[in-house]
Amino acid sequence: MNRRKKINQLLKAHAKKASAKLAPRSKPKYISKADRLKLAAETNPEPILSPES
Repeated sequence: MNRRKKINQLLKAHAKKASAKLAPRSKPKYISKADRLKLAAETNPEPILSPES
């Protein structure tokens, strides 16, 4: 692989990563199980019974 091709390949890879970083995300942000339970408790004031008790 000659020098010019190698440099162009690196530049293309960096440009691709930069554009992917700026692209909108399709997945929603992850919310932990504890945070989901807190949100559910705030919206529903009824006590949530755990399956252990």
